[in-house]
Amino acid sequence: MRKRMVFCAALIAAMAGASAFAGGAKQQQQSGTPAPTGSGALGITVRLLTDATGIDDKSFNAAAWRGILEFYGDTWTNTSQRGKAYDVVTAQTQDMYIPNLKQATDEQYDLIVATGFTFADAVTEVAQSNPNQKYMIVDVDWVNLPNVLNAIFAEHEGSYLVGVAAALKAQADGIENPKFGFIGGVPGATITKFEVGFVQGVLSVLPHAQILDYYVNSWGEPGLAKTQAKNWYDSGVYAIYSAAGGSGNGTIAQAKEYRIQGKNVWAIGVDSDQHEEGLYTATESAVLTSMIKRVETSLLYGLNGVKNNTFKGEVITFDVKVDGVGYSTTNSAITKDIQNRVEAVKQQIISGQIKVASTNAEAKTLPGFPQDLKALDN
Repeated sequence: MRKRMVFCAALIAAMAGASAFAGGAKQQQQSGTPAPTGSGALGITVRLLTDATGIDDKSFNAAAWRGILEFYGDTWTNTSQRGKAYDVVTAQTQDMYIPNLKQATDEQYDLIVATGFTFADAVTEVAQSNPNQKYMIVDVDWVNLPNVLNAIFAEHEGSYLVGVAAALKAQADGIENPKFGFIGGVPGATITKFEVGFVQGVLSVLPHAQILDYYVNSWGEPGLAKTQAKNWYDSGVYAIYSAAGGSGNGTIAQAKEYRIQGKNVWAIGVDSDQHEEGLYTATESAVLTSMIKRVETSLLYGLNGVKNNTFKGEVITFDVKVDGVGYSTTNSAITKDIQNRVEAVKQQIISGQIKVASTNAEAKTLPGFPQDLKALDN
């Protein structure tokens, strides 16, 4: 059994380096990709493998891509070492996961990174057959192999913070009997952490708030999320938090439409700061805040491990204490008063005074926690 460890804050800060970059990019085609030559400045090659939403999801995969760009000193608009040192391949369907992993293995990348728990079985199968190849998987802690780095995050802690922020904003707005919604992508233990953390955060401020949840069962169906968001906003839901990959963009789109019409509703972003995606005027965004999941930091950790010859199969947890998760304050609607109160809660999580349940089973034992959520613990 590998040693499970929490990455130290000082090393994260040292690795993080330059600030993250925002924006969009064209995705690389799934086949016909030449292997990088390793002629980049660092002499290290990496291939990022994503699901169908790709690096244009402006969320989870985009954050992983930012980590690679930062490691090589590139930016979103200047990928000078793409094709030399790094690239990305998007699988349009899950049956391409194993072929894409095998192709990258055959092309002898120094590190192969898969993003998301849906890759777990494929990574396990391919890594077992290729013990000398280094692999990394994000959002998984159960691929117990000596050549696989597992990076996980305390999403429940970051989600608790955005739940607190949303509830405080509803309180400040004088919303009576506020309702909050959660839209998930594919149900499972990871997405459950987002949901139960958010619900605990909301209820810590507004213990009688009504909570609704819905799962799209896809990372790439924004239309379904948009329809559900419309129905909920129409029924009086104040804020909706989506942890659904590209599907969550539908929630933001609906919130934008309604805020343009003058309705006081909000979307809450995830993984990356989605403030820009919510802009409906030059300065106003429908995204109240975002749960920041610094996936880029885990990529930097893995790449630095290869560079320094310290890479090994292990589980690394990035939590609030090491700034692995957090919340955005880009929107001025998150006033200084709200920020101060959320920061106080953050310190209580760090100190252990507040313990955030990470599973639905555990959360259901808490007084007042909903018993009928659709969240799954496995």
